[in-house]
Amino acid sequence: MLLWFIIVYRIFLEDLAAAIMKFLEYTNLDRLNVFLGHLNLGERTIKGCLEAYSCKHAGSDKRLSLSLENEMLDYLGKSSDTDSSSPVDLLLSRSSRKALIYLVLTLYQMYPDYDFSAVKAHQFFSEESWDTFKQIFNNYMFEASKEWTERNEDGSLLEVIYKALDEVVKLAECEIYVYNPNPNADPFLEEGAIWSFCFLFYNRKLKRVAGFRFSCTSNLANDAFLTDSPPYEEDEEIFADMDM
Repeated sequence: MLLWFIIVYRIFLEDLAAAIMKFLEYTNLDRLNVFLGHLNLGERTIKGCLEAYSCKHAGSDKRLSLSLENEMLDYLGKSSDTDSSSPVDLLLSRSSRKALIYLVLTLYQMYPDYDFSAVKAHQFFSEESWDTFKQIFNNYMFEASKEWTERNEDGSLLEVIYKALDEVVKLAECEIYVYNPNPNADPFLEEGAIWSFCFLFYNRKLKRVAGFRFSCTSNLANDAFLTDSPPYEEDEEIFADMDM
């Protein structure tokens, strides 16, 4: 058992030591980001962002490596070899471990100020299909799609997103993951959030990951938050009475 653990440990360290992400610039993604950056729809605001990264071996991320190392090794050490429902087999697969690492690294790039190291990688990702993504997109982004059609003549919003992603990661060869965080630790939620999604499209052959996060916030909730906040003048009066 000890020898098995040491082997897993060494392989895992090799994977982590080689992982780093490089941001990729694509004009078609930039165009979509301009449209989805802050789409005010009256009572609601849609925000979306598409980003692409290369995960070819080019360096190391020591801080994240240490975090993921402790996280996965701790889980492996506590998991039962006889537990068939456990994700241990997934973590023991070298290619699957690398995929999980790349997905987490992508999230770090998308949200550099958020600490993902406290979350177990194998628990917050689930693999999905393009049909699942399409259904979620059509259900939640129909207002944004309508607005896009009114402003553009080169196809629906979903069609343009498909072409842009396909240019980067070749969707037919991709694994599609959705990020499912704990609601109490969701970096995508903000004041007045109604819903949010984050999909990651990973191409093993190209060693690329494209991330697409999109969310909806209530403008009414944001207005109420601003109304409840003390005016700037009141702040000045409070500080004026204080001995500094």
